[in-house]
Amino acid sequence: MAQTYEFYCARAKEAAAAAEAADLDRVRERELRAEKTWRGLAEHARAVAEERAKIVRDKAEQAD
Repeated sequence: MAQTYEFYCARAKEAAAAAEAADLDRVRERELRAEKTWRGLAEHARAVAEERAKIVRDKAEQAD
């Protein structure tokens, strides 16, 4: 399964919800760190997808 922007955003939302529901400080902190990591991965996936789309557009323009 390819990890996409949507996949990573969903995991970030889950981590945020878990952080909000956490009773223990360390659990909350762990979930907040996880959320930050997932959001970073989401941003990276978005950037990669945009770059791939740009490459495809550029190749199509060159072919014309």
